[in-house]
Amino acid sequence: MSTRLICLLSLMLSAVLLTAAPAVRAAQTGGAGVSWQQLSPEQQKLLSKFESRWAELPLARQQALATGSQRWLTMPPEQRQQARQRFERWQSLDVEQRREMRRMFNQFKKLPPAEQKRLRENYRRFQDLSPEQRQQLRKKFQELTPEQRQRLKERLRKQQQ
Repeated sequence: MSTRLICLLSLMLSAVLLTAAPAVRAAQTGGAGVSWQQLSPEQQKLLSKFESRWAELPLARQQALATGSQRWLTMPPEQRQQARQRFERWQSLDVEQRREMRRMFNQFKKLPPAEQKRLRENYRRFQDLSPEQRQQLRKKFQELTPEQRQRLKERLRKQQQ
C-alpha cells in the first residue's frame, strides 16, 4: 500500500472517529437531547454559535455536540492542536479528494480486523521514522515498478504473519 494511501487512510480514520463517536454514543443512549442549560459554561462557550438554534437541532445532534464538546475540553492542548490540523486538512480537500478518502476508508473498514491492525501498525512505524527516513522510503517506493511494488507488499505481508 502506498505511503500516500496510508496517510490518507489515517487522516480519514481520524476524521471519522472524531465525528462518529459522539453520534454512536447518542444512539446508544436512546438519542435523548440535551438542553442548553444542561451544558457546562465551558461547553456553552465552545458551542455558542449554536445557542440561538439549539432547541431546533435534532436530539441526536444535540447529544453529539454535547459529547464532542466535553471530549474537546478534556483533550490536552497538543491533542487539540493535532485535531485542529487534521480538520483544517480535511476542509482544504476538494470534493473529489474527500470522496476518494471516504471510498478508501470504507474499503479499509471492510478489511478483516487483523489486516486493519497490520495497516495501523505499519502506519505507526512509518510515523516513528524521522522525516528524512520517510522521504527516503517514499522515494525508493516511487522508483519501484508496479511489479516490484506488488512483490514488496506481498513480502511484507508474509513477514508480519
